[in-house]
Formats: sequence, C-alpha cells, structure tokens
Amino acid sequence: MTDNMQNSAIVSAGMKLLREKLGLIECEIFISCIRQDSFDYTKWRENLFEDMTIQQIHDNAKAYMREHPELIPKNAKII
Repeated sequence: MTDNMQNSAIVSAGMKLLREKLGLIECEIFISCIRQDSFDYTKWRENLFEDMTIQQIHDNAKAYMREHPELIPKNAKII
C-alpha cells in the first residue's frame, strides 16, 4: 500500500469514527477548531493523562481492549 493510499484509509477511518462518536455537526466543529488553532497534538497528549495514575491508565486500556477484541492482534496477550 502506498503512503497516499494508507493516509487516505486512515483519514477515512478517522472521519468515520468522528462522525459516529460526535455526529456530523460536532465533527465539523472539531475539525474547524483543530485547523484554526495552531494545534500541537504532541503537546496536547503530554497532559492528557496527568490526573491519572499508571494503574488507572492500565485498567482503562485493559477494559477498552476487552470491549474491542477486534483490535487485538492474534498473537497479543493482555496482561
């Protein structure tokens, strides 16, 4: 798969998820906000989990993967 095809597939999947989770209008508002601000994803992620313990992050990730088994690679083991 070429980079452009891969990028297109990722963007399509991301847009589908945004529409499903936020709805069409809120999805457009989200995209507009991201584009208007000089949004720094890395900086945003630095503080995303600052109020959570490592155990809380682990427990949340474990619960998410149990709810979404289709995302787990066949050879992966949840600990």
